[in-house]
Parts: sequence; structure tokens; C-alpha cells
Amino acid sequence: MTPHIVIVGGGFGGTALARRLERRLPEGVQLTLVSEESTTTFNPLLAEVVGASVFPEQVVAPIRQMLRRSRFVMGRVTQVDVQNRRLRAQTLAGPRDIEYDHLVLAFGTRANLDLVPGLAEHALPLKLVGDALFIRNRVLQRLARIELESDPARRRQLGSFVVIGGGFSGVEVAGALADFLRGALRYYPRVQAQELGVTLLHDGPRLLPELPEALGEAAQRSLMSRGVQVRLGARAAGASAEGVALAGGGSVEGATVVCTIGTRANPLVEQLSLPLQRGRLPVAPDLRVPGIDGLWALGDCALVPNGDGAPCPPTAQFAVAQARVLADNLLATLRGAPTRAFSHRSRGMMATTGHLKGVAELSGLRLSGLPAWLLWRAYYLLLMPTLGRKVRIWVEWTWSMCFSADITHLRFTRTPEADAEAAPSQPALPSRPTV
Repeated sequence: MTPHIVIVGGGFGGTALARRLERRLPEGVQLTLVSEESTTTFNPLLAEVVGASVFPEQVVAPIRQMLRRSRFVMGRVTQVDVQNRRLRAQTLAGPRDIEYDHLVLAFGTRANLDLVPGLAEHALPLKLVGDALFIRNRVLQRLARIELESDPARRRQLGSFVVIGGGFSGVEVAGALADFLRGALRYYPRVQAQELGVTLLHDGPRLLPELPEALGEAAQRSLMSRGVQVRLGARAAGASAEGVALAGGGSVEGATVVCTIGTRANPLVEQLSLPLQRGRLPVAPDLRVPGIDGLWALGDCALVPNGDGAPCPPTAQFAVAQARVLADNLLATLRGAPTRAFSHRSRGMMATTGHLKGVAELSGLRLSGLPAWLLWRAYYLLLMPTLGRKVRIWVEWTWSMCFSADITHLRFTRTPEADAEAAPSQPALPSRPTV
């Protein structure tokens, strides 16, 4: 019987694994990648979509364009039968059963807006391209609303933006928001600069705890120089339409709250009824799920022990490194050879603090400002598939460095008459909120 490897998830880890296996799989071995989305999202670039420094299509890559020999199935996996090695996926053509010999779980986590009371009703998450566009449109709506508002207190509240979380996403989106507001202000002559403000709340003693303390402090200085108010040791206790309540008393005013904290396990992991740790599926050092033959996991959904025993951080760098080791282990398993344990030494970490600014640590070298920002963009440009796509994005990125951010309010809606006349004749995948 022809061996069949199925990968569930089209993120960094899943696509990197498929591309590496394609080049090395023996003849006759089938490879299928199943993903609910037809694109891979470069999540670290979402903050730049919020700040209109890049276009939405520049932070996604079509999965079909990344694969050569693999079969791609666009669908949402709803059930996994590990005993009979079969999964069910809801596709555009209805449910489909797919049998496998080896199954790799490579999907990400979901936003957890139940972490703090009121987040689900009043906070905006940042996990998808649609989220980034929604936040950007909300900012533009706030600016337009301020111009029409006469009450000074209400104007200040509408112009106040609160970001919860001082990790990579929080720091990056706070810097992007500050730059975007400053750049857009020239097109809203009835809005004053002092009526706008960005506050970053972090429940910790310093920003970017994953980086050395000096770089966390450099990121804070960079944000504050852009007018961002950074509040350390400030834990959100509740969110409302007026702002964020803080644990221990006090509050921060803001009509727009962006949440970058809190994740929960993908429902598919929970459906497997396997023990989880911090919402992630523990795996053996060779990335095999213990106790279940033919089941493997990597990326954000997996709790992968590194060579030193510590769990790997859920970053693109580690997901790609895990994909390389897992590809070797799958090939070794097909040959009946022993597998090897995962071990990876981080080459460094990077974060932006706004347009043309960032902090980075690369092999012990610490950078800040423009060099760190250029390094950050270069890294993600290298991850983009195909030479043509790399060149086009590089040209557009270089061009955008010389001009102000775009303030176009993008709305993805159909003509109302077409919507009214259309009949739901085909089953559809779960839709994302429109923006």
C-alpha cells in the first residue's frame, strides 16, 4: 500500500515541512496538506498592515504557489480517528474523509478573549489579516468621528487607543498605531495631535521579556519617543466601551482596545482528548505524540522540548527548525531507521517599534533602530516563496519607505442587490468577519 503523509495546517511549520518533504520523498509516497486557509499568513507583519506600512497581500503567500508535488486540500479538519488513521475535513464540496499513515498536526492556536472580562465584547484581537484590516479601519473611523464630535471629553476618548500586552505583537502594534496616527493626522485637519494617544499595558517589569533586558528597555525608549505611553506592571482586569480597568484600581481611557495576549488550544486538539499543557500538545523529543502511532506535531499547537529540556517558544524560527527535523524523522521512519531528537539554538529575535525602527539580537549582536528594522524585514522577505514574489515585495517595500502611509478605508462587501438575490446553493467554509 502506498504510504500517505497528511499535514494539517498551512502556517510556517506546515508549509516548511511539506516543501522539505517534497524534495526528498521516495517515489510512490503521497503527501497531502490540509488547511482551512489557502494562504500562509506571516503574522509578525500584521502590525505593519495595521499601520498601513505594507499591503495585506504582502503578508500572505498562496499555499498552492509554495507546493510542487503535494496535494493541497482547502478544508477545515473536524475530526481525527487515530485508531483507524482517518480524518474528516469540511471542504467547499462538502465533508471528505482522508486516510493517512502519518498525520502531522501543524496548526496554530486561537485567540482567547475570555481571559479578561469584557475582552470578547470590546477588544480587537490581532491574529489574522482580517483582524489587522479591521483595526486599521477602526482607527480611520475614529479619526472621522472625532472631526464630527463637539464634546472635548468624547473627542479625547475616541482618540485614545489601548494595547494590552508587551510582548512582540503588543510592542509592534503599539508602534505601528502611533506612526499611523501621526501620519494620518495631516488628512484630518479638524483633529489635533493632543487629542490622540496610544497606551501600552504590560503585566510585567519590562517589555519584550524574551529579549535581553537592554533591548526591552531600548524598545520602551523607542515607543515613548513616538508618544506611546508605556505602563509596566499594569494588568488588565476588565474591558469596556470606555477603556480598560486595571487590577488594583484605576483605569485607562480608550474607545479602542487591541488585545495581543491570551491564546487557547485549537478545538481539534481538544477533540483528541489528549493531555494538554498550557493549551499545547506535549510531544516527544523527536516530535512524535506519545502513545499514538503515526501522529506527530510541531509549531504553535505542540509543546516541543528543546535540546536543553526547555519548551520551544511559539515563533516562526522554531517552527521552521522543527519542520526540518520532523521531515528527517518521517523519512527515517519510512526507512525503518531511528529518529533524532529536536535541538535548535536560536539565531536571534527581533521586533519592530514602528516604521523604520526596531530592536534585534542576532548571535549575541544587539541592534536597535533602523539596522534592526532592516534586518527584521530582510528575514521575512527571505521566507517568502518564489523569486518573483520576493522581488515584487522588495520593490514595493522600498518604494513605501519614501512615502506616507495609505489611509484608504478598505471595505470588503458585495453589492447589496447581489447579496439579496444570491441563494446559498453551496456549502461554505466558516467565514471570517467582514471589515
